[in-house]
Amino acid sequence: MKNIRARKPFPVIFAGAGPGDPELITVKGMNALKKADIVIYAGSLVSKKMLAYCRKAARIHDSAPMTLPEITSLMVSGARSGKRVVRLHTGDPALYGALREQACVLEAQDVPYEIIPGVSSAFASAAALKRELTVPGVSQTVIFTRLPGKTPAPANEKLSLLSRHQATICVFLSAGMIDKTVRELKKGYPPDTPAAAVYRASWKDEVVITGHLKNIAARVKAAGISRQAMIIVGRALDGAVGECSKLYAPGFGHGFRKK
Repeated sequence: MKNIRARKPFPVIFAGAGPGDPELITVKGMNALKKADIVIYAGSLVSKKMLAYCRKAARIHDSAPMTLPEITSLMVSGARSGKRVVRLHTGDPALYGALREQACVLEAQDVPYEIIPGVSSAFASAAALKRELTVPGVSQTVIFTRLPGKTPAPANEKLSLLSRHQATICVFLSAGMIDKTVRELKKGYPPDTPAAAVYRASWKDEVVITGHLKNIAARVKAAGISRQAMIIVGRALDGAVGECSKLYAPGFGHGFRKK
């Protein structure tokens, strides 16, 4: 008799759906959805329009009401039965996506997986503001952080400490605590520091609010925004050019252009 080997399972795909606009998923992510037999998507944040990329025969599961064991059980059983499984995360899976805890289960069960990055809401918010987060001579550092809530933060990552760098800061998942967010930021930034809040960046109902640390909290609350908003603070938002990049300076040469 011939030696019959067990079929190697398809890797579970963790794909970033992007910030909301269905066209902002990567081509690779879209192609993964087109081939998927099972799709587990974060229904509370991922646009349902994204599911139009899926085959009609695909089994779709909304993970919003599910627990971690329920989600990973679907992944493991699907992969072991020879199905193509896609776990669709909002934004990029590597940022506040509970990626590691899911991947650890797959590793323990010897189920292969791959990760397809996505567009973060931080970058979609910068695009909505028509601003660059890094400006020569103004800010060359971007900090991604959040206020501690149900998920704690290490003591050395307090927003008040991070604000002392006066870099560009993108504060995730903190719009519902806007007063505390601003209070902590003011411990490092002056009150006239440019600030913005972008609600549901790239969605049809996107709202952009701009101001300064001294008034951004009042403007956010006046707009009735308490969730799904990116808060960005830093001098890079004021639109000043600062120093021009050396990359395109006429007197600067490099490997692709002589002086």
